This record gives sequence, structure tokens and C-alpha cells, in this order.
Amino acid sequence: MTSSLDLPVQVGPANDPLLSVDDLRVRFASEDGPVYAVNGVSFELGASEVLAIVGESGCGKSVTAMAIPGLLPPTATVEGSIRLAGVDLLSLSPKELREVRGKDISFVFQEPMTSLNPAFTVGRQIREVLQRHEGLSKRAAQQRAVELLELVRIPAPQRRVDEYPHQLSGGMRQRVMIAMGVACGPKVLIADEPTTALDVTIQAGVLDIMRDLRTELSTAIILITHDLGVVADLADRVVVMYAGMPVEEAEIHELFAHPQHPYTNGLLRAIPHREKGVEEVARSRLAEIPGLVPSLRSEPDLCPFAPRCPRSTEICVSLRPPLEPTRPHHPTACYHPGEDS
Repeated sequence: MTSSLDLPVQVGPANDPLLSVDDLRVRFASEDGPVYAVNGVSFELGASEVLAIVGESGCGKSVTAMAIPGLLPPTATVEGSIRLAGVDLLSLSPKELREVRGKDISFVFQEPMTSLNPAFTVGRQIREVLQRHEGLSKRAAQQRAVELLELVRIPAPQRRVDEYPHQLSGGMRQRVMIAMGVACGPKVLIADEPTTALDVTIQAGVLDIMRDLRTELSTAIILITHDLGVVADLADRVVVMYAGMPVEEAEIHELFAHPQHPYTNGLLRAIPHREKGVEEVARSRLAEIPGLVPSLRSEPDLCPFAPRCPRSTEICVSLRPPLEPTRPHHPTACYHPGEDS
């Protein structure tokens, strides 16, 4: 399925990335001066691949995601390169970018209740996406909306399509958002914390849906999350971000088996161990990373994690570490990489 810009599914050799982000930098203007929210993020995404971007709140992962389809406010300045199937999205006009959004790249927001219009039925909201980008008639778009609700496993889709967002549970609203996101068969689906505020059972259902969509529609997914359990369940590859910068990247099994950056090690230590019993977990205290996230008011010229890092030495507070392989296909931005003992 091609867009109005006729973006190809692939260009060049079969191993060319579908999406390529290179040296992405985002800063926001404020009364107190610029805020450097993202500093030098680079990654590639292949067709049907699931890439997770993880980190604690304020690390820049959501800003990175919103920069890709051009959803940042006017106060943001975006630099670098974002190429979708060979087309530089940063070079497109606002009109051209609107045609790409929803068609070639879709975004599933964190809180569906604030993203869905409470005044319109869910069917109408899905229908509008189809009519705008696919040119379907009202009747055909309504039937397709029912099919999409069925695709995301909403029971009784013929009835639910005429209901309003407040009549649906949180899990169903999130599924409606996913249905809207995949309505036009996008090449890339960006999901920002899609399981936040959902209970464990509903979380599992949403992740199953995304896994099926990836298989059935060949959609590549960028998953924004702070939950490493979700990452382990769905992702192929992980980018760990801290203070607006990528600090580690690896395939999922490699990252969990051989974490290299002290920050990644800290995130993994904070996960409750499954081998512990429920009572033991309740009595034990989760590991925490001491200290605070640094200010983003200036561009970093040293390791931003150094003030919180137990491995920090003089070089860490004088020079920013480059993102270089410390293991095969496993780059890390650290002068003292390795697994915790």
C-alpha cells in the first residue's frame, strides 16, 4: 500500500532500513533559554521489526518518537536526518508531512481518553482516517471500521463501532487507538507507552494484538516504554536513552544477558525477580539508582550519568563518551562498560 507521496516499501538492497534516524537533535525554546531534550540519537528500523526505546521519565524517548512524524510544537527545533524508505521527512512541507502521518507512519498515544474525541463515536473517528487517506465512501469506511475493531479483538464490533469513548473500558479505548493507527496499513507504528495504566491481563492482550499486527500487516513498530518487562515480551532490539542521549543499543537477548552501561544495569536491577516468591518480593526493597537526572539546559560535554555512576572516573566528568561497540553489534556510550558483578 503506497501513500500519496508514493513512498516505496523498500529502496535499494533488501537489507536497507525502512526508517533511518541519524544524529537527531531536538531543543525547545523557553523563557529560561533552550532545553536540549534530544542530543544525537541515531538508529535504524527494518520492515516488521520491533524497536524499543527505553529510559526513565524525562530521558527524551517520547520527544524522539514525536519528532519522527513531525508532532512536536512550534517551540521545537529539530536537526539531523529522518528518512522513511529513502525520503527525508524533515525536508517535507507541512502538507506533505500530513499526508505521511496516518498513512505511512501512525502514532498511538499514551492516554486514549485524551486522544479520542468524546463527542464522536469510535466508528466515526476511525472512518475519518479512512476517508481522508484512502478515499473510501462513508459506507465502505464504516464497514472497514468494524473489521478493524474485530482485528484488535474488540468483542461485538458491530455494536461497539457506534459507541462513544466513555462507554468503553481503558483497554478497549487503547485497542481503538491501535485500530486507528493501523487503519491505512502504515509502514511504521509508533506506540508511546501503550500499556501504561492498564492491568496486567489487559497489558498482555494489547501486546498480543501488536505482535499479531506486526506479523499480519508487516508493520514495523517503535515501542516507547519504561517497562523492561514489556520490552522483553515484544521487542527485537532496544535503544536505552538517558538525559536525551542513547547510551546503549543491542538485540533484546544480548541486552538482558550482557548489559554494558551502568544505567542499563541499574534499570535491570530494579526489576522484581520472578524466582522470588510473592512474600519475599513484598518484603524486599527494589534496587534504585541514586541521584537525580541532570538538567537539560546545556548541551552535554561529559557523561551525563557520571554524577550517579559508581564507576565514574576523571575522564567521565571531562569528556562525553562516544557510542562504540563494546561487544559485537552492541554499542555503548561508556568508558567503563561491563556487567555488574
